[in-house]
Amino acid sequence: MIQLLPRSTSVLARMSSHQVKVLEQCQISPPPDSVPTTSLPFTFLDVTWMFCCPIQRIFLYQVPFSAAQFTDQVLPRLKKSLSLALQRFFPFCGNFVCPPQPSEPHILYNDGDSVQFLVAQSTGALSEFLSDGLRDSKEIHTLVPPTPPTRILDDTLVELTPLLSVQVTLFPNSGLCIGIKYRHTVADGMSSIHFVKTWASIFQANCDMSCVCISLPVIDRGVIEDPKGNKDAMLGFWRAWGSPTWKEDAAALMEDNVRATFTLSRYEIERMKKWVSAKCDNGPLHLSSFVVTTAFIWVCLIKSLDVVTNNASKDVAQCHFGLAVDCRNRFGLAIPDTFFGNCIAGRIVSFPRGKFKEDDCVAPVAAAIGHSVQSLDSGVVDGYRNSFSKWPELHESGDDILTVAGSPKLAQYDTNFGWGKPRKVEVVHIDISGSISLSESRNGDGGLEVGVARNRRQMEVFTSFFQQGLNQFV
Repeated sequence: MIQLLPRSTSVLARMSSHQVKVLEQCQISPPPDSVPTTSLPFTFLDVTWMFCCPIQRIFLYQVPFSAAQFTDQVLPRLKKSLSLALQRFFPFCGNFVCPPQPSEPHILYNDGDSVQFLVAQSTGALSEFLSDGLRDSKEIHTLVPPTPPTRILDDTLVELTPLLSVQVTLFPNSGLCIGIKYRHTVADGMSSIHFVKTWASIFQANCDMSCVCISLPVIDRGVIEDPKGNKDAMLGFWRAWGSPTWKEDAAALMEDNVRATFTLSRYEIERMKKWVSAKCDNGPLHLSSFVVTTAFIWVCLIKSLDVVTNNASKDVAQCHFGLAVDCRNRFGLAIPDTFFGNCIAGRIVSFPRGKFKEDDCVAPVAAAIGHSVQSLDSGVVDGYRNSFSKWPELHESGDDILTVAGSPKLAQYDTNFGWGKPRKVEVVHIDISGSISLSESRNGDGGLEVGVARNRRQMEVFTSFFQQGLNQFV
């Protein structure tokens, strides 16, 4: 169901090269009476993401819709298909409910709940957003919707936070952008991509559900077993830290930030694996594409930071890498591939900062990450609980911490609304979180794309280290 709000022509942002103007704002919900009121408890794998900034992703399509064609033919079907997709993925329409202690936070969907849906138009060139080179971080944020505000119920002090918003931006006669923003507490990357692919499939089928073949999500939280009480322990950590949720000012974090996309071909990745293997002679190694790529990027980031800060972090003893992996049908956990929610666990990899200065440090860094990946096979859940308990201490220590957003396994370039594959997919929030993004290469050659966002000076130095580093793997 679609609920129109007052028409707005406010400018979301006025940048050097383009303006993005909101043409329409409405609320979209599942069809009436199609989903009952439902309360979903969080699992222990959800609790860890209450700290996380909203996840933001855009899908850029090169398709020559005129303004009239988009408004008359495309937009109505986008709205209807989104409503039908939300019927399957109804938790996105609900709220993150955070009551005073001792009550537990949870997700609540009431019949009629909806998501914010914005329609916008850009005066800029689509080609600017398809570029991989250095570009201003602020511009890409005009393609994702603003964060819906949290409401506080005066009588109970319960906080209600919307979970998803969507923006569709038209580049007249050249392209279309689908932008989503959602709270990580409701879904991980696998679940969110499943949702967008479902939306795309329903759109392609002209909203004929009998022609939609994509699998239904599994929303039953009971498939996440917790015999050791990990949820209670993690909620205890969260409450001890003051029950924090993300409230930081994104505009301040993006000041002077630029971003770029770096592509590693399958050939370059295989060369890295061989080079690392030759440098390490201390037994078998786990050298996946993920391991060697993240090791290389991590090294380039630390080296570039030391250059631009004149080694200001020389007294920091350790650097840390947050390793996260999908647990669906892995590590002895009987969790279906289509489970909707969070199903990510991981480890913290720590490495002496001083060793990043060594010429061949990519090899021992890759070995450390590979060893941590291997350790997941023996007690993924217990290790994750231990890693989670250390996060506040690490953040307060001042040590450098790097995390990864996304995964090649999401296959995000397979998101097809009938206009062909996206020309580019971007994880927008990396210049807020400080993460790097990782996905399959859109070239389809088995390579990887890495998104990086830092201040301009560090990005220039990072690019130099990246290019020089590739030459050493010959």
